[in-house]
Amino acid sequence: MKKIWISLAVIGVSVSSCDTLTTVAESANEILATEGGAPAAAALTNGEVISGLKEALKIGIQNGAGKASMLDGFMNNPKIKLPFPSEAQVVKDKAIELGLNGQVDKFELTMNRAAEEASKTAAPIFVNAITNMSISDGFSILKGDDGAATKFLKDNTTSQLVTAFTPKVEDATSKVQLTKYWNPLTSTYNKTTFLTGKPKVNTDLNGYVTDRAITGLFTLVEEEEGKIRKDPAARVNDILKKVFGSLDM
Repeated sequence: MKKIWISLAVIGVSVSSCDTLTTVAESANEILATEGGAPAAAALTNGEVISGLKEALKIGIQNGAGKASMLDGFMNNPKIKLPFPSEAQVVKDKAIELGLNGQVDKFELTMNRAAEEASKTAAPIFVNAITNMSISDGFSILKGDDGAATKFLKDNTTSQLVTAFTPKVEDATSKVQLTKYWNPLTSTYNKTTFLTGKPKVNTDLNGYVTDRAITGLFTLVEEEEGKIRKDPAARVNDILKKVFGSLDM
């Protein structure tokens, strides 16, 4: 498992000199040898190794973000679909009482469409984080548990994703009639919690959608990380098969 994500360690210094790339590749081979694995570049040139590792990273990011941003990428995926906020059931009930059943359905669809549209902005942010990864970061991922690469991306991109996602989410949710009922209904409901003792509803609708969209995106990215770590079938071209096949020996 740890072998596969050597890619991240090498990619992190891809903008450095050729000497640095060679040093990192050689160091990686030494680590694999001490763990009982075959040297990654034993039958490959350093150029082939670097090319394969870059390709693996590119495919992993494109697949994860691509699935999230496609039509129904969120709406038809039960793992990441955004439901009407459970903590705001009272808002949904009130909207239905007002005869807005169709708007409730449209509201849920729009939340998911907003998440799908916002996810289109993710790939460049991920690539920027990877290209700026330090050698130390790379080897921490290499030695880390399943999901270590996804955790690195979470730590280094979440704030940027929030900034990129928020305006797209706001634009989408503002077009749904139900949103004009959201703040007054939740605000009124929250005033009653002083007497009922029930928890208040979060009135930040856009914050809810943005947070759930980013969480769903990382769920898909982590799935792709798992494939690259474990599944030879995920190596979809010759360079990936050649490079990662050598790591399996």
